[in-house]
Amino acid sequence: MPVLETLFSHWRRHPGQLATLVLGLALATALWSGVQAINEEARQSYARAASTLGAGQGERLISPDGAEIPVADYVSLRRAGWLVSPVMEGELALSGTKWRVIGVDPLTAPTGAIPQGAFETTADAPAFLGRPGLVFVAPDSAPAAPPDFPAIITSDAIAPGLMLTDIGTAARLLERDTLSFLTLVPTQPDGLPPLSTLTDLRREAPAGEQDLSRLTDSFHLNLTAFGFLSFAVGLFIVHASIGLAFEQRRAVFRTLRAIGVPLSRLITALAFEVTLIALVAGSAGVILGYVIAAALLPDVAGTLHNLYGAQISGTLAFRPVWALLGLAIAVLGTWVSSAQSFWHLITMPLLAPAQPRAWSMRSARATRRQAGVGAVLLVISAALAGIGGSLAIGFLSLGALLIGAALLLPGVVVVVLRFAERPIRSAYGEWVLADTRQLLPGLSLALMALLLALAANIGVSTMVGSFRLTFTGWLDQRLVSELYITAQDEDQADAIRAFLAPQVASVLPIAMAETRIDGLPATVFGIVDDDTYREYWPLLETVSDPWDRLADGTGLLINEQLARRSGLDLGDRVTLHRDLTLPVAAIYSDYGNPNGQAMISLDLLEQTFPDMDQTRSAFRTGDADVEALRQSVLARFDLPQGHIRDQASQKAVALRVFDQTFRVTGALNVLTLAVAGFALLASLLTLANMRLPQVAPIWALGQTRARLARTELIRTLGIVAVTWVIALPVGLALAWVLLAIVNVEAFGWRLPMMLFPADYARLLGYAMLSSTIAAALPALRLLRLPPAQLLKVFSNER
Repeated sequence: MPVLETLFSHWRRHPGQLATLVLGLALATALWSGVQAINEEARQSYARAASTLGAGQGERLISPDGAEIPVADYVSLRRAGWLVSPVMEGELALSGTKWRVIGVDPLTAPTGAIPQGAFETTADAPAFLGRPGLVFVAPDSAPAAPPDFPAIITSDAIAPGLMLTDIGTAARLLERDTLSFLTLVPTQPDGLPPLSTLTDLRREAPAGEQDLSRLTDSFHLNLTAFGFLSFAVGLFIVHASIGLAFEQRRAVFRTLRAIGVPLSRLITALAFEVTLIALVAGSAGVILGYVIAAALLPDVAGTLHNLYGAQISGTLAFRPVWALLGLAIAVLGTWVSSAQSFWHLITMPLLAPAQPRAWSMRSARATRRQAGVGAVLLVISAALAGIGGSLAIGFLSLGALLIGAALLLPGVVVVVLRFAERPIRSAYGEWVLADTRQLLPGLSLALMALLLALAANIGVSTMVGSFRLTFTGWLDQRLVSELYITAQDEDQADAIRAFLAPQVASVLPIAMAETRIDGLPATVFGIVDDDTYREYWPLLETVSDPWDRLADGTGLLINEQLARRSGLDLGDRVTLHRDLTLPVAAIYSDYGNPNGQAMISLDLLEQTFPDMDQTRSAFRTGDADVEALRQSVLARFDLPQGHIRDQASQKAVALRVFDQTFRVTGALNVLTLAVAGFALLASLLTLANMRLPQVAPIWALGQTRARLARTELIRTLGIVAVTWVIALPVGLALAWVLLAIVNVEAFGWRLPMMLFPADYARLLGYAMLSSTIAAALPALRLLRLPPAQLLKVFSNER
C-alpha cells in the first residue's frame, strides 16, 4: 500500500499530466469503439435481413435468366413431392420511400424464414394470412399508409427498409402473380424424381443479405482501418505521457529499490496503476465513442445505401460486445504503450542516477536504425502496391507506407536541422538548433502522430476530391436530357411521351428489367438509337461502331463493375436471358452503382423481357422552355411534384447523395487531426517544465522571456511545417493506393487521380493553427514564468 501511495502521489503533483494521459487514451478509445459500434449495428441489420429472407435455411430454385417463376412451376414441384416454398420480392413506393417487399408462405416456409419474434401474439398468425393482411417493418420506420393498406406491425426482428408479409398480400401490393424464387426445405423425402426432369429451374446457394454483407465488407474494413489509425494516433499520446511519467520518477524508483522494495512488487504496483488508469479512461472513451457513433450512424447508413443499396438502422443500440472490445483494447493499448518503460525499469541499475531528461537522449545509431527500418517498409509498400489484386494487399501496402514514413520522420527532421545549421552565424541561432535536436526525441511520437493524421487527410481528401470531380463530369455526360419524368404506371408513361413528343427534340424512354448475369443480380436497360447516347455516353473501352451494333441487336454495352467482377472484355459473350446472348461492344463508366448493368436496344429488351418497367422517360427539350413543359405536364397529368425533375435538380440530388456518402469520412478526418493536435499539445506541456535547465542559462545570459517564448512558438511551427512537407508525398502515395487498389477491389471501378493544391495548403493552415494553439500555452507559461523559478535551477545544478 505505501508503494501505491508513493506512485499515486506523482499524479497529485502533476494533475495536468494525468488529465493528458486520461484524455488521450479516452479519445483513442472513443474513435475506435465508435467505429466498432457502427460496424456492429450494420452487422446486426444484415443478420436481421438475412433472417427475414430465411437465408441459410436451404438452397433456392431460380430461373436461369433471372426471370420470374410462374406459380404453375411451384405447384408441379409440390405435386411431385418436392418440399419447396414460394417467395415473392419487389419494390413498393410508399410515402415517398421505396420499400423492399418480401412475401412468404408461412405454411410451407422452412424454419427461420419468418424471424423469431415477428408474431408477438398468437392472433397475428391468422391475420397474417387473411385480408387485408399484416405487414411487419422495423421499429421507428413505419410509413404513413393509405386506409386500404394492410395493418403495419413493428418488430425488432425485421431489418430496416424491409416489409415482410404473406405472399398473397405481397401479390396484391406488388400487382404480380409470379414468384421470385423457391426455397428448398433442407430435408427432402426419399425417392423424389430428379429436379432436372421436372423443371429448368437451377439450384443456387442462399444469397440475399449474405451477398450484401460480403459486398459491404470492404466498406467496414475501410472504416475499421480508419478507426485503428485514430486509435494508433491516440496511443502516441499515451506512450509519451507514460514514458515521461516513468522518467520523471526515476529518482523515486531508485529510492524505493534502495530501501528494500523488491522489483517484482514495484512492477506489480506500476502495472496496477496503468491498468486502473486504462480502465477509467477506457470507460470514458466507450461512452464518448457511443456519442460519436450515434452522431455518425445516419451518415454511415446513407453511405451504405448509396454505394451498396444496403439498409441499416439509423439509430444506435448499446451492445456489450463493442463496449467490452473497446475497453479491452484500451487496456491492451496501454500495456503495449507501457512495455518499453517497464523494460527500462527492469534493466535499470539499482543506483542509476536520476536524470529527468535522460528519456530524451537517444543515440544517433538508434535513429539511423529506425530510419533503416522505415526505408525497408517503404520498399515493401511499393512492392505490394505493384502486385495489387486484393484488398488485403492494398491495406498491407498502406500499413507499410504509413509506419515506414512515421519511422523515417525523426531522421529526416535531423537531416533538415543539419542543413539549417549552415547559414546560421549567431550563437543564439546555433543554440536554438542544438536545443531543437535535443528536444526532438521527446516530440518524435507526437510528430509521428501528426504525420499519420496529415497523410491520412491528404490521401483521403485526394481520393474523395478525385471521385467528386470525376463523378461531376460523369453526371454531365449521363444527365444530358433537360427533363426527367416518372409516371405512376406504363399507360400514363405512354400518354406523357405522346403529349411531349411534338414539343421536344427527343424522347428517350428509360426501360429496364432485372436479371442475373454470372449468377449475380444485374439490371438490363433498353435504349432507343439517338444521337444523345452516341455523343455523350461515357465509354471506357469500345469496339468499332458500338452504337450501331447495339441498335441492330448484335451487341451490348456493360458497365465497368460487371466487366471487372466477371472478368469480361470486349467481344466476350454475355447471357442476359435463356434466349439472349450477345457480345460486349463497349464498357462504360457507372460510378456509384454496386451492381452489374447492361444496355441493349429497346426493341430487343421488349421482346426478351415483356414485363419490364417503362414508367420513366427522359426528354431533350431543344429550344423549348423546360419550366413551361414541366408546368404543362403537371397541369395535364396527375403526377406528384417529385416525379418530374429538370436536369439541374437531378444533378443536385445526385451530388447531395454523394456528399452525404462521404460525410462520415470527413468527420473522421477532422477527429483524427484533432487527436494529433492534442498529442502535440500533450508533449509540449510535459516537456515545458523539464526543459528549464536548458532555458534558464540562456535567460541568465540576457535573453528575455518574451524572445524565448517566441522562439518556442516559431520552432514548433517550423517542425510542423517540415512534417507537413514530408506528409504530402506520403498522403499522395496513400491516395494512389486507395484509388488504384482499394477502390477497385471494394467498388469495382477505377478513378483517375487528381491533385488539389488549395486543399493541401488549407490543411497546412489547419495544422499550423492547431500547432499554434498547442505551442501557445507552453510559450505563454514560459513568458509568465517568475524569474525566481528560473533562478532555482542554479541552486540545484545537475
